[in-house]
Amino acid sequence: MNRKSSETALLSTELAGSPVIESPQTNYATQVETSRVSYRTTQVDGLKILYREAGPKDAPTIVLLHGFPSSSHMFRELIPRLSDKYRVVAPDYPGFGYSDAPPPEQYAYTFDHLADTVDHFLDQLGITKYSIYIQDYGSPVGFRLATRHPERVQAIITQNGNAYDQGLAPFWAEFLYPYWKDPNAANEAKVRQLLTLDATKLQYLQGFRNPEHVSPDSYLFDQAKLDRPGNDRIQLALFYDYRNNPPLYPAWHKYLRDKKPAVLVVWGKNDPVFAAAGAQAFLEDVPSAELHLLDTGHFALEEDGAEIAQLIRAFLSKNVH
Repeated sequence: MNRKSSETALLSTELAGSPVIESPQTNYATQVETSRVSYRTTQVDGLKILYREAGPKDAPTIVLLHGFPSSSHMFRELIPRLSDKYRVVAPDYPGFGYSDAPPPEQYAYTFDHLADTVDHFLDQLGITKYSIYIQDYGSPVGFRLATRHPERVQAIITQNGNAYDQGLAPFWAEFLYPYWKDPNAANEAKVRQLLTLDATKLQYLQGFRNPEHVSPDSYLFDQAKLDRPGNDRIQLALFYDYRNNPPLYPAWHKYLRDKKPAVLVVWGKNDPVFAAAGAQAFLEDVPSAELHLLDTGHFALEEDGAEIAQLIRAFLSKNVH
């Protein structure tokens, strides 16, 4: 055997006993694949439900529950920021995003029913342990899931997801309280203003430090879905049913006190819909809750998504294993 062959043989022997070292390109490809977002649909109680999913199947799961008038689209940038370490799942409720939107005669648009649908959706995916991210409508959906299945919810991340009377800003007295008391034509006309592009833009822009940093894609996508024929009736039904959420607040508070879930409160403090007092109120029932008031508005992810993702990762690394 010549010297070159001998050196090659020796090198092969050494490599055979050495750990395999992945190249930077291999590591990058793996990261890209785990953070790649998939757009899937599944049938739940006869309805097509679209959901976004990313991350390792065996990783701790985060369920992202969207608000009005959005959908899983609001999490389009958050999902890749979490999915290297977590399995992230974000469904569109019936009547929102790309999920089916049957008329109210065929699907009862109540928060009880939305929670039923999400509950059955998670069962179908075999998700029995998860953290929830709740925003706006995601709060009444998420708290119904948590009080039904306290053993399943590992942590709660509330981003302008209200659960206290203190969080109901003057907006509610101006638009919703009269409608709840009497859904007559005049009060309905007032509420219908919330379905306009001006109202949608206000939710995305009011209270933001730099509104010019908010992509028009956000509110124009939501508005396109609101403007679908018949969708106004869906939204009016949910506006009216929202009156059944505040009476449940005491039960949600008891759940927080009794079950003591880990809670991260990340709140756009300039929100015109849910006041910062609603964020601070969580400390009454969960003194150990982590509270962050951000100088932004209702859809805080649009302006502070990177910071929120970092806060979530640090929070979950301490509380979910």
